This record gives sequence, C-alpha cells and structure tokens, in this order.
Amino acid sequence: MALKTALGNRKVKALLAGVAVAATATTAVTVFGNSTPVTAQPEEKVQVRIGFQKAGPVLISVNAKKTLEKTLKKTGSSATWSEFTAGLPMVEALNAGAIDIAYVGEAPPIFAQAASGSVTRYVAYDPFGPKAEGILVHRDSPIKKLSDLKGKRIAVQKGSNTHYLLISALKSANLKPSDVKISFLKPSDGRAAFERRDVDAWVVWDPFLAAGEVEAGGRLLTNAQGLAPNRGYYLASASFIKKYPETLRTVLKEFKQEAQLLNKDKTKAANLLSSATGISPKTLLIAENRRTHDVLPITNAVVQKQQDIADTFRSLNLIPKSIKVKDAVWIWK
Repeated sequence: MALKTALGNRKVKALLAGVAVAATATTAVTVFGNSTPVTAQPEEKVQVRIGFQKAGPVLISVNAKKTLEKTLKKTGSSATWSEFTAGLPMVEALNAGAIDIAYVGEAPPIFAQAASGSVTRYVAYDPFGPKAEGILVHRDSPIKKLSDLKGKRIAVQKGSNTHYLLISALKSANLKPSDVKISFLKPSDGRAAFERRDVDAWVVWDPFLAAGEVEAGGRLLTNAQGLAPNRGYYLASASFIKKYPETLRTVLKEFKQEAQLLNKDKTKAANLLSSATGISPKTLLIAENRRTHDVLPITNAVVQKQQDIADTFRSLNLIPKSIKVKDAVWIWK
C-alpha cells in the first residue's frame, strides 16, 4: 500500500488524542508473563505491509535489494513498502491497521501503547547506539554545555526517540522542559529552521544528525551517551502476529541477515543507502560508523529501559495514562 493510501484514510486518528483505532483481540500472542506460544497453523498467502523511514538503514537496504520479496515469493506471499517521515505517524498507521510491520525509535511505541485500543506490539530491537542521535548547535554558537540551553529555542520531533533525549539532557543539567522554548518539527522542517537560525539547537537522529553536521553548519553539543540508549524497535500489529507468526519470523530473519551485512562493510552500506535515500555517501558513512545494526529478541533489560522512558513521559503528562511495556511484547524465538 502506498504511503498516501496508508495515511489518506481519515479513520487514522491522532495517537496523542487517545482515540481508539482498529482494536484487535490479542489473546494468542506471547508476552512477558504469558509463555503460551502462538499455535502453529498453516499460513495463507499474505501481503506484508511494511512501514519504514530514513532512520532505518536495514529496511531501506532490504527494500532496495528486494531480497524480502524473493524470500516471500517462495510461499506465494509478497511485500509492500510505505515510507514515513518519523516514527509517530508510522505507529498511528500500525494502530489503524494500515501497515503490519514498522521500524521506529524508543518513544513512538510508548505513545502507541498509551492510545486507546492499541494493537502495537514489540517484536525485536536494534541496538543502534547512543552516538547515533544528538543535540546540534550552530558552529559559532556560544552554547558550550547543556546548562547553556536555558531560555534557548530548540527543535525536536514530537514523540520521537530524540524527544526523550531532550528531556533526559535537560534533566541532567537541572533544567525542565519549561526552561527552554521547544518547537515540535519533523526533521526536514527542523533542519530548515536550524539553517535559518530560527532555533538555537536541533535534536535529531542519524542520518539527519550527520547531515546537520556536514551540510547545515551544525556542531555536536552532545550525543545520547549516558542520556538515552537510542535503540530501534521492530513492531507488528497484534492481529498480524496472531495470523502470521511464521511469516513474521521469516521477515525478521531477513532483516537480521541484512543487518549483519551492513555491519561488515560500512562504506558499501553508505553507498547503497545513498542511492536509496539521496543523502551523500560521505554523510551516511559518518552515520554508519557510529551505529550498529542487529535484529534481536526483546529482553527484560530492554523492557525495563522502555518502562523508564514510559514513566518519564507519564510524569510529564506526555501520554494520557500509565502503561506496562511488558504487556505489549511478543517473544521472538
């Protein structure tokens, strides 16, 4: 399904409004606290609808090579791809039933789970790394440390992994969100505002972070080391997990294989991603050299860190209710 088709449906409601969308029974999925596996059944031919973004190199590479399509074709199945600007609209589409599988950062699945009737489930994670997101200031900026951000104008994508990074960074400097002037902007708009100097700082993830350093006159004030783990998450809808667990495993194995290939040759990965994204190989190589790709089963430690993020968002009233992250986890075996 094309992106315009996926998002053109007006029944896709805003997550932050907490509107119920496309609720689906989830009793058959394996989650923490419930070790009963999905009963294996012969699976019918399926069109797997995948959401991706430029922050997800593994999916970009798989899409460019069409390796997943070749694998799925063996069983009569297929794949379609929809590109999103960020994770939050992607989980909205997942919750609404417009896509089946998505790749996002840390924050979007928390917003998704807090929505009424959420069907979003964690199925695997990508270690990625804290060096792959950060806070940029202008090269000639007087801002030298995080406490210097007080009173400054900061651009960030609302509901993104970098939204949590910003909150964590401010807290480390004994600042509150109210101590700065936050503009919620998607990456393209954030870069434009940064280049016009409408904002003093821009909080963003790779490859936009690398592009900001190379092309937009940015200086890295800090990355996420010690502030946020910056993991990526592979998500699927509860109904897809229930109906097609073997197909999901096939998809995840294909993603894992591509992740390992990307790690082996960073220059080759940057060149491939450049042809798919239009971002220069030089910029992408910077991004690739500070992140690690993999597709791994969710662990208790990963769940606990996600819970910490969820609790932080709830304390700031960024989500409408408290959630238990472990209730939205499928154990990939």
